[in-house]
Amino acid sequence: MYKLIYFDARARAEVIRQIFVLANEKFEDIRYTFDEWPQHKQEMPFGQMPVLEIDGQKLAQSFAIARFLAKKFGLAPKCPFEEALVDSIMDQYKDFRDEIRPVYRVIAGFAEGDLDQLTKDVLFPARDKFFGYMTNFLKKNNTGYLVGSSITVADLLLADFSAEFSKKIPNLCDGFPEIKAHYEKVYSNPALKKWIETRPQTNF
Repeated sequence: MYKLIYFDARARAEVIRQIFVLANEKFEDIRYTFDEWPQHKQEMPFGQMPVLEIDGQKLAQSFAIARFLAKKFGLAPKCPFEEALVDSIMDQYKDFRDEIRPVYRVIAGFAEGDLDQLTKDVLFPARDKFFGYMTNFLKKNNTGYLVGSSITVADLLLADFSAEFSKKIPNLCDGFPEIKAHYEKVYSNPALKKWIETRPQTNF
């Protein structure tokens, strides 16, 4: 049995959970509260989560876990170049996420700040660049997905961000119809649709 260890939140573990859902693989979804976390921190390879545990072995870092599971469950592209393209999008997403970290911290309640001003000064400039890159991939691929003809980890990352942040910033996808169409297509997958409707409700 796979064990996925994280906080009671979507955040960095949500795409990993969705990989299990897409692959129809069972896993134990272990969710620590912030109060419980300190007593478990030293158990983790890098003192952070998420962590995937398999037969007593632990794998850390969300992207490493996602790549490992995608390959194991047959959700990674078979073509080496397409696999590298997915990796490149994942790395670019990480850069984007780092850029908008101040916005995320306010939305998640970890910091105080003027969300409207941060959206204007931080989120939208970074969004314009990142969504522009992703739109180019979608137009070039012309399948509704970023790479290839089926859902990859790159699609899950983009869909999770654009769909969830749109709930907080309703005009997030304005001017980027391909991005909105993309997350609607990804989440029309029956397994993902059911997961999103029934998953534990958390703030972030």
